[in-house]
Amino acid sequence: MSRQFQVTFDAHDPQALASFWRDALGYVHPGPPGVDLPEGADPLAAWDDFLARIGVPEEERTTRSALEDPEGTGPRVFFQQVPEDKVAKNRVHLDVRAAPGLEGDERMAALEAECERLVALGGKRLRRFEPAPPMSTGWIVMADPEGNEFCLD
Repeated sequence: MSRQFQVTFDAHDPQALASFWRDALGYVHPGPPGVDLPEGADPLAAWDDFLARIGVPEEERTTRSALEDPEGTGPRVFFQQVPEDKVAKNRVHLDVRAAPGLEGDERMAALEAECERLVALGGKRLRRFEPAPPMSTGWIVMADPEGNEFCLD
């Protein structure tokens, strides 16, 4: 039997990092449990109201955030506040599939366009790896706003 999983990020600012990844992946912030959000409602504002209502102190209301795939197929992504800085290269990272099915110059152009979009959102370009057939189709290594590496693949 297979298992579902969640990807968890340690972060200094969980809401800001969640917002970057929301826009990068096309995910959404889920609403609070038991709360039906009307069309166009701000889920973060709903969470703030919900947390206030259940007695969570204001200084703790932004220590966590989560994202979900609106189509329900991808893993949930969770962000939790931690005090320490990132100190080494990630041992696990995300590959963001930005050019599925594309090859050669067309693939690399699609990856470059996605890289520009993510840099505008606060990501950082680290390096580009050129296609080297037959084993590699090329990719771009990036970092999110808190320095977590990921690849555009």
